[in-house]
Formats: sequence, structure tokens, C-alpha cells
Amino acid sequence: MELWTGLVLGLVTSLHCVGMCGPIAVALPAGFPSKSRLIMSRLLYNAGRTVTYTALGIGSGIIGQTIAMAGLQRSLSIATGIIILLAVLLPTRLIHRIIPTQAVAKGTAKIKQVWGTMFRSDSLYALFIIGLLNGLLPCGPLYVALAAAAATGSVFGSAGFMFFFGLGTTPTLLATSLFGPVLGVSIRQRLAKLLPVGAVVLGLLLVLRGMSLGIPYISPNMDRSPTMIQQGQHPCCH
Repeated sequence: MELWTGLVLGLVTSLHCVGMCGPIAVALPAGFPSKSRLIMSRLLYNAGRTVTYTALGIGSGIIGQTIAMAGLQRSLSIATGIIILLAVLLPTRLIHRIIPTQAVAKGTAKIKQVWGTMFRSDSLYALFIIGLLNGLLPCGPLYVALAAAAATGSVFGSAGFMFFFGLGTTPTLLATSLFGPVLGVSIRQRLAKLLPVGAVVLGLLLVLRGMSLGIPYISPNMDRSPTMIQQGQHPCCH
């Protein structure tokens, strides 16, 4: 279920990706001798993004697993859900004050500096590097996904969540890089308004999950009995 959630979240947020990363996808180097090589270059670009997302998922998973091993997985899920809700509901100006904008700006400037070289190259390697760096750009939906991934309480679960998140964002960006913006601006703007709704739903689900109400799939029992811990079993699996 967590992996499918990552995939669906990626598919939904790809509408936001078209607006933010669409210009990058359209501007990718196109001087390839064949159509098949052009398609391969676009696939490598998206593979690079997915690799970065997965690596970031490992990092968030380490944090989540450490908290879960301390017996605080329910608290982690609730806290993560509340953070996502606050990120959606709080005024943008207040969020910008919390985020270290100067550090983010410096990191983005370095990425663009490397891009300057990569965008002048027609090698497949360059397209993969562009994708890797693209995954490091500041992105609200990405932060939401990483928070949700950390709530899995597992390094492998978090990495898998972010891998499927990357896969979910691929179809829209792949189509954009090959054919240009598929959806009109007005349609993208309307669909983008659904993103906060999706984030709120995800945040509420994480809070319900942490409350461990015994509701299958939505709020399963997350408490582990000593017997299950000794046998390496999880109550959600039985």
C-alpha cells in the first residue's frame, strides 16, 4: 500500500512538475542522430531524477527507522501528518521564513552552474546527470513525499516509496520532453489546485495511521506485542 501511495502521489504531483520542471524537460539537448537515441536520452533524464529521489528516500528512511526503533513510529506518523497539513495550511510567507532560503539559493546556483556544461553536451551521460541534479531542486511536493516516506519507519520502505514516486512523475515529464507541454496552461493551473487537497488527504491519512485505530489499510494496529517482535512479525501482516 505504501508503494502504491508513492506511485499515485507521483502521478498527481507530476501536474505540478510540468509547471516547474517542464521548461527544463523541453530544453533538454536534442541533437541526437536517431529517434531511439532521443527517447533513450529522455528516459535517462527521468531515471536520474528517480535515482536522486530514491537516495533522498534512503536518507529520510534512516531518520524514520531510527525513530521507529525507539518505539515512536506512531508518533512519527502523526507528527509527519501534522507537518504536511501545516505546510499546506500555513501562509506561504511564514513558510519562507522557516526555510533557509539563502542556503537553498546557493545550492540551486551550483546546480545551474553544472547544468551549463551538461546542457551543451549531447551525450547520454549528460542527460543522466541533468536528471540527477534536477532531483535536488527545491520542490514542495518532493518535501511532502519525503515526509510521507519517512513515516514508513523503514529505510527500504522509504526508498521504495520514493522510487515509485519518481516512477509516477515520469510519464508526464517524459511526454513533455518529447512532445512539449501536452496540457494547456489553464488546464494545468486548474489541476494544480488539486495538489493541496491531495496533500491534506495524505496528511490526514498519516495522522489516522499513527492513531492505530485498527481500521484495515487506513489505520491498522501498529502496536507490536513482545511475541511478534521476537518472531520478527508485524501485526499488520496478519
